[in-house]
Amino acid sequence: MTLLPRREFVAWLAALPLAQAASAAERALRSGAPYTPKFFNAHEWRTVRVLVDYIIPRDERSGSATDAGVPEFMDFIMTDRPSERLAMRGGLHWLDNQCRDQFNAAFVDCTPAQQTSMLDHISSPPAEFFLELRDLTATGFWTSKMGVADLRYVGNTVVHEWNGCPEAALAKLGVSY
Repeated sequence: MTLLPRREFVAWLAALPLAQAASAAERALRSGAPYTPKFFNAHEWRTVRVLVDYIIPRDERSGSATDAGVPEFMDFIMTDRPSERLAMRGGLHWLDNQCRDQFNAAFVDCTPAQQTSMLDHISSPPAEFFLELRDLTATGFWTSKMGVADLRYVGNTVVHEWNGCPEAALAKLGVSY
């Protein structure tokens, strides 16, 4: 029996909740039944779904963050990480207050132009809430089946014939065989 080095074991443990969250989000999408959030209330759920699609919108290459199950992923993460709940809920409330002050409406009730104006405002320099939201969105998207396909990841495939590293790459690195 071979023991995992401590560093690899800790990295594996750290990645486990993300893998579980991605798996839970994928199952929720495949079931076809409407997802019922366990952490977010109805208003927060609507807000999160709009926000993540601004961060990763649908394009010609893949679907949006919502299409990939990012809101479900975030809901799972919030139920799994109690220490992050207050910051998420507080950030969503803060965003609504900012929009009410500027546009007299909650974020989801603003026009798309008002929403993007507010996002431009809070993303440069980024508000702490926006950084966390962006990071969770990216993690949820690129750990989903859709996100992996978007990356065009081809790992874990058989290479039938290895011809070595291309000469141009070797030259750029200043190495040779």
